Amino acid sequence: MHKGRLEAFSDGVIAILITIMVLELKVPRGTDLAALRPVAPVLLVYALSFVFLGIYWNNHHHMLQMTDRVNGKILWANLHLLFWLSLIPFVTGWMGENHAAPLPTAAYGVVLLLSAIAYVVLQSAIIGAQGEGSRLKAAVQSDTKARISLASYVAAIPLSFVDRRLALGLYVAVALLWLVPDRRIEKLLNR
Repeated sequence: MHKGRLEAFSDGVIAILITIMVLELKVPRGTDLAALRPVAPVLLVYALSFVFLGIYWNNHHHMLQMTDRVNGKILWANLHLLFWLSLIPFVTGWMGENHAAPLPTAAYGVVLLLSAIAYVVLQSAIIGAQGEGSRLKAAVQSDTKARISLASYVAAIPLSFVDRRLALGLYVAVALLWLVPDRRIEKLLNR
């Protein structure tokens, strides 16, 4: 099967998720900076979630550039990823509205962890379909950033109940880690 429909569908879902998040933002009452104080937690969590969705969109795009064809396993793995990403607006709203209370902060981490696992599953499905000569496998063979991200999420989830600021710090650190461009795939594509 050709990958075009998979790319278009995934792009559309991620665009809808970002739209849902922005539509959930409430306009502050008042015209001064003090009016922003009640909505600041929601805005900050929205910004973090927007960055995470942008990172997934960007990396998904790069990964699919290394993919020649898709099969049923890849389609299901992609849906698995999109399912977990589709929960980001829910946990974003829950955590933001409750000022990063422990349970919503932990739930946010669970969704981030399961999204990351689903991404690895999709990556593995693509590599498996490409066989031994997989260009994607060559590009991501030592995926240190993925291991650091998974470990950070696993640490942040229980940490949410001890000190939610540290848990939030880990989420931000993972986002910053992935904002640094990963040139492995681009290098292979440019050869």
